[in-house]
Amino acid sequence: MSIKIQFLGAAQNVTGSRYLLQTDHTRLLVDCGLYQERHLQNRNWQPFDVPPESLNAVLVSHAHIDHCGLLPKLVKDGYNGPVYLTAATAEIARISLADAGKIQEEDAAFKKTRHEREGRKTQYPEIPLYTAEDARAVFPLFKTVAYNRKITISPDITATFHNAGHVFGSASIELKITENNHQKVIAFSGDLGNWDRPILKNPDLINQADYIVIESTYGDRTHEDINEALLKLADIINQTVKLGGNVVIPSFALERTQDLLFFLNRLISESKIPRLKVFVDSPMAISITKIFKEHPELYDRETTGWVKNGSSPFEFEGLHFTNKAADSEAILAEKDSCIIIAGSGMCTGGRIKRHLASNISRPESTILFVGFQATGTLGRLITDGVKEVRILGQYYPVHARIEELRAFSAHADQPTLLRWLKGFKNRPEQVFVTHGEPKSNQMLINAITDTFGWETIAPAYQDECQLD
Repeated sequence: MSIKIQFLGAAQNVTGSRYLLQTDHTRLLVDCGLYQERHLQNRNWQPFDVPPESLNAVLVSHAHIDHCGLLPKLVKDGYNGPVYLTAATAEIARISLADAGKIQEEDAAFKKTRHEREGRKTQYPEIPLYTAEDARAVFPLFKTVAYNRKITISPDITATFHNAGHVFGSASIELKITENNHQKVIAFSGDLGNWDRPILKNPDLINQADYIVIESTYGDRTHEDINEALLKLADIINQTVKLGGNVVIPSFALERTQDLLFFLNRLISESKIPRLKVFVDSPMAISITKIFKEHPELYDRETTGWVKNGSSPFEFEGLHFTNKAADSEAILAEKDSCIIIAGSGMCTGGRIKRHLASNISRPESTILFVGFQATGTLGRLITDGVKEVRILGQYYPVHARIEELRAFSAHADQPTLLRWLKGFKNRPEQVFVTHGEPKSNQMLINAITDTFGWETIAPAYQDECQLD
């Protein structure tokens, strides 16, 4: 038996998740994500490390673009096999991939126009990585799977998807590789969520694996208490309203936006913040919120209780969903303080840039970050404290109040990652720490070593390891 794994993304960085697994008979990818860090985006354009047509399968952990956003390029370059994912992930990926293709087209057109206006010549042509049409070509390949049901990927590999508690439909993936009555088990955490958070059920545990690939986005820290974070959120909103500014929240369309609506609904109902206008300015988030409403079987006990009582965490007075571009632009003319939730979560594209341009130089406004900001993204530059930022081709001084609330993250912190690892009843042969920046990688490696004494490493980009 020969088993090799190669780390083609999210290796000592956070985005671009892609793991190539090869046996004597099968070649597959776990995730096929887009790089979002500016200094790594050139990797999105590079040829795949193996011919796409040589792959037998792709397994997708969830619908965030850094885990599925390179699928359209993979298919455009020749892949025509199955893409395994949960039903909720498939529904959301149809939206997120088409949106990503549209953004690729719009960004390419915008850059071309700007470069022509500025008389600039660039090394690369302003063409989209892929189009919305390329994205739609992926959808017929989707093969949906249920949680905790073993499926056959190839004669020597079976897979089981377990609830990861990260976002709607997210999964940890357990692969069993068998040859001549000899078996190896590889567990991929995917992105893990936190216990006792709204909407979603807690992550499932896996009880046995020979090798573990675990994310480490927040492997170097412990999240603050969610109730304390809620009080801080209320304080930020109240202070901003008192000054007459807006609260602008860059947010991922999947899960983070829905969590924010849940918490804002609670704060309003408890009279901890005033009843003000809340805009969800993201067509993708609007569409995904509809999917949330259609899958109550995935809710946790608290959210199920809301629904049984005839209410919804995603509906309240003052909430406005702005689908049309004209409605989005009209927000800029709002004279009263409001809350604006818009994508993308790392400020790499989408409507958030317009709202940042309108508010980031206003001392009375607040830019509130509630998710991880990868190195090199506009969001990271702002949270790192730069004094001036370039948005849509123009420079703006940063005078707005900049705040971060990491407790709202859908990513597990270090204690929660260790809690998930404690579910394994055996000693694995090796643990691979991925999907984190070097500091987070090392801090989690130290914690795993101190807690369990397991052999643990953080592979680098394109590292290949023999597992048999």
